[in-house]
Amino acid sequence: MKASPVVEVAAAVIVKPDGNFLLTCRPEGKPYSGYWEFPGGKIEAEESPLHALDRELQEELGIQIIKADPWITRLFSYTHATVKLHFYRVTEWYGDPYGRENQLLSWQLPHNISVTPMLPANSPVLRALMLPSIYAITHASEAGVETSVQQIKQAVQNGLRLIQIREKTMNALSLKNFTEQVISLAQSTGAQVLLNHDTAYLHKVRTDGIHLPSAQLMTLAARPELKHGWCSASCHNAEELYQAEALELDFVVLGPVYPTLSHTNIKPLGWQKFAALICNYPLPVYALGGMTYKDLAIAQEMGAHGIAIMRGITEL
Repeated sequence: MKASPVVEVAAAVIVKPDGNFLLTCRPEGKPYSGYWEFPGGKIEAEESPLHALDRELQEELGIQIIKADPWITRLFSYTHATVKLHFYRVTEWYGDPYGRENQLLSWQLPHNISVTPMLPANSPVLRALMLPSIYAITHASEAGVETSVQQIKQAVQNGLRLIQIREKTMNALSLKNFTEQVISLAQSTGAQVLLNHDTAYLHKVRTDGIHLPSAQLMTLAARPELKHGWCSASCHNAEELYQAEALELDFVVLGPVYPTLSHTNIKPLGWQKFAALICNYPLPVYALGGMTYKDLAIAQEMGAHGIAIMRGITEL
């Protein structure tokens, strides 16, 4: 049987500053009528995804895009078609959205979706939206445990919600004690903690998931079995990105973008190569390597979900 062609679709995650994003309900007469989805539509011949999205949002919602950043691209097979969904995060627009096709609209928060049913393709997208834009990485072995704990305490009080514990030279007891201190700080604010360590170590501490170093990532034949939480990985090239995608991980960090003290043996990617590597990539990507808070805007313009910071944690 001849495979049906892939339908290229542009989709918008229209986000308010408070984190609410817009969902629309598919009207009668369309496949999956009554299901909720992200607004958007089919990309016409010789039309770029962004131009298609701007046209669709004007036709469906009566708004015009001012600022939209590329985000993730997901492939999904329905019974009637296979669609390739090019997601953009729309953060600025002109006009107030309303249902020009008499469709219902609803503003939602990622952690509290109140409308149902959702289109099946959107489950991983909704999970990705739970990820914050800043991913902090510890360096207590360099900065000192007491200093790092105080920096993390201040950062979580200022809104930091995702932390990776990465302490390659710390002995087992010190690592366990440091991890427990960070988890205690995180739990008081709702932040989540991932551990960059062998999966066998996870039973000793109750983190919110695991972050795989690239070397371990490339040895795996399947996603690590976790009872709960996130599974992410460090990537530096296309091969490692492909492996993370094949294992269906939740997100990755990619770098270094700039020269960095922690990866002196790796040539920096620069923004142009970074953007080329993640173009049409299905997983959220954090830009890594020399990042500071001021790099967040350009990272998202290049298609990143956000930035991973180490020494820049003092800016939060």
